[in-house]
Amino acid sequence: MAYRRAVHLLPRRKECVFSMLIPAHSNFISTPVRFHELSNNRSQGSTRTLHTGARLMVAKLLSLDELFAKRSLQDYLKKTETEYSTCLNVVNSGGTEEEQCSEDVLRAKRTRVSQLAPLIQSIRELDTKRKEIAETETLLKDEDPALQELAELEREACLQDIQDLRQKILYLLVPKEEADLTDLVLEVTAGVGGQEAMLFTAELFDMYHGFAQHHGWSFDILEHTINEIGGLRHASASISGLQCYKTMKLEAGVHRVQRVPKTEKQGRMHTSTMTVAVLPQPTEISFTIHPKDLRIDTMRASGAGGQHVNTTDSAVRIVHLPTGTVAECQQERSQMKNKEKAMKALRAKLYSKKLEEETSKRYNQRKIQIGTKGRSEKIRTYNFAQDRITDHRIGVTVHDIKSFLLGEDLLDEMNSLLQEFSDQETLMELLGENDQEGS
Repeated sequence: MAYRRAVHLLPRRKECVFSMLIPAHSNFISTPVRFHELSNNRSQGSTRTLHTGARLMVAKLLSLDELFAKRSLQDYLKKTETEYSTCLNVVNSGGTEEEQCSEDVLRAKRTRVSQLAPLIQSIRELDTKRKEIAETETLLKDEDPALQELAELEREACLQDIQDLRQKILYLLVPKEEADLTDLVLEVTAGVGGQEAMLFTAELFDMYHGFAQHHGWSFDILEHTINEIGGLRHASASISGLQCYKTMKLEAGVHRVQRVPKTEKQGRMHTSTMTVAVLPQPTEISFTIHPKDLRIDTMRASGAGGQHVNTTDSAVRIVHLPTGTVAECQQERSQMKNKEKAMKALRAKLYSKKLEEETSKRYNQRKIQIGTKGRSEKIRTYNFAQDRITDHRIGVTVHDIKSFLLGEDLLDEMNSLLQEFSDQETLMELLGENDQEGS
């Protein structure tokens, strides 16, 4: 496919850090630094989301050399080293009389030392390599050809180590997300476009089912009611697997389809929308719900299902009274199983709201995932006539919709680009905040 060929032809050097934003009409593809290659294990920490209401933009292409020449980055690294030394001194002294450190303060300092240790170690290793390369430069001026050759080899090895350490430092600087290691609840909802929107919603739900299978994740349907023409007004599923939330979280938002519907007899192009919500699914231990805050209703299942439908009160609806949040399930014949699945969905919805509140306090300019479901507020367009998929947040366009909707390699590649761009944006935001604090 054209996209895959283009990806392999583009430069992916380690010194390439920030990608130029490519206009939506361009045929080029951005290639930002691959933060996720350094490590797939992220610990808990702060929460952030990618902008969904407007296109993201990086002003210019920066190399590792250019980035590390930025004063904001150097100031931030020095500030971090100072913080580490201060915390370490407090921990080693156990808290002097002047500091009057309580047990809670000491615990917080120990935690901070543990968090900063890998970054500080990499910074110090980088300083060591810089000194080594300076010594090697001196040996290159020696008159002995054999020594010069040895020095040149040593210099090349040092330069490679420096680039590796710089990239590792960038990865360690990106704040870790609290929810990245959780499972998720996927919700899809038809938006503008009537029956065509419902058909498209069904196709994307199948695409994410394929995406889960592609990654070896479990895909447990919580709610899924098909209409008479095979469309979906709303559906949800619980997805479990290694880093599933981290991988899928940037799929959340409004998806737009442009095509001639099957129901269109005059061949006119229609535009329809649907929304995707990706809700982190916490464990019962990390996020508890008090039974007194719930109202549980049972009812008879509706839709296709043979003798089971409309004969037993197996469907379950759970309402969280303090917030009015509702979750329901009628997929199983057993009321107990439906209740269990509905609780799983409710817990994910409430946990997502909690994370959104925390995020909005820190990034109040960011929008929630779903928004207004309107045609104009879109994150991705699927244009069948042009056989293209365009993600408007990063201006990336790929082709071959049929393969993309399988939920395999093409969706995976798009998702990786989004994650890389999100990490880059976060890093620049971090350095920007440091500039403001220092001014």
